[in-house]
Amino acid sequence: MWSILKREVRNYIKNPLFWIGIAVVIIMVYQSVSPYLHIHYLAEGEEIVNDYPETFRDGDVYEGYVPTDKALRREIWEEQIQETLISVFQMNHAEAQSLINEMHGMDIMAACRYLEEYNFNRLHGSYDIYVDTAYHKGTREEINSYIAEKLESKTFSYYFSRKFADFAGLFMGFFATILLSVLFIQDTRKSTYELLHTKPVSAGNYLLGKAGGGFAVCLLILAVLNLIFWGLCSILTANSGFEVRLADFILATCIYILPNMLMIVSVYSLISLLFKNPLPAVPLLFLYMVYSNMGSRNAEGVYGYYGRPLAIMVRFPGTFFDTAPPPMVLLNQSFLILASVGILLISMQIWKRRRVY
Repeated sequence: MWSILKREVRNYIKNPLFWIGIAVVIIMVYQSVSPYLHIHYLAEGEEIVNDYPETFRDGDVYEGYVPTDKALRREIWEEQIQETLISVFQMNHAEAQSLINEMHGMDIMAACRYLEEYNFNRLHGSYDIYVDTAYHKGTREEINSYIAEKLESKTFSYYFSRKFADFAGLFMGFFATILLSVLFIQDTRKSTYELLHTKPVSAGNYLLGKAGGGFAVCLLILAVLNLIFWGLCSILTANSGFEVRLADFILATCIYILPNMLMIVSVYSLISLLFKNPLPAVPLLFLYMVYSNMGSRNAEGVYGYYGRPLAIMVRFPGTFFDTAPPPMVLLNQSFLILASVGILLISMQIWKRRRVY
């Protein structure tokens, strides 16, 4: 088993395309996470200038946005609804203000339904206006206070590692699908495949060696990515005094990326032995990733990424300091590991059935 595993790793390392692929992944991950490397405490007189709207549903702190508290959100929402009632529905100021007053004491969803009764028949539109008030442009004091509050109990790398896992997992999923397509391609050629089944190598040793080699290659790439982005994060945030730990990167990688890589390797093992060709797994895995990356609507009808059963991709689409893993993600990642083990066991049975004694 170990000789097979080492051989596969050596074969990949010797291939220049392997290193080119790693460089591409590094560049793409950097482009995605680089804005978060510019988060810092604002100095006296410093401000973040942009032409973005005053409020925004996905405003991030590096753009100068901070969360809007509940009372202020309601106030801003009522002002915008009043403006819409006057400009779109031709109400006068007194009529619009009277309608707003009638909604005092209602929660936001009840207020949206109440507007619908008054022929403001855009329930989703009125709620979207409220959603857009989630973040507002903050002052220097607000931004610095927000950053300090978030870093009071968590390290900067705790948050950054989640964004790293988001984009590294995304790009590694596609890269691994392409990279591992050749893992079994030599062994599934007719002459080689028949010869392998006459050799005194067990199904377990062969499959674990091949799958282990593919997984070790993914592990090697992720180790390189972890070291690079831990280093970048440490260097570029040093002036702000943020705490950056390599352990945060490793933990995020182990939880949110490695089970996905294991599933990809397992699928290649099964398809390669089932069809005696690994290439049919390529479109299957691309479809699997599309399924894993699809959004959906929650109980309130809000569209977003909430994760899918047995997904091989974990996304953190929220703002930097407010990211949260999808519901049941730890359970899903555990199921991925169990499913991968099950697929490898099935693959071993297929290998044994085709063995020539």
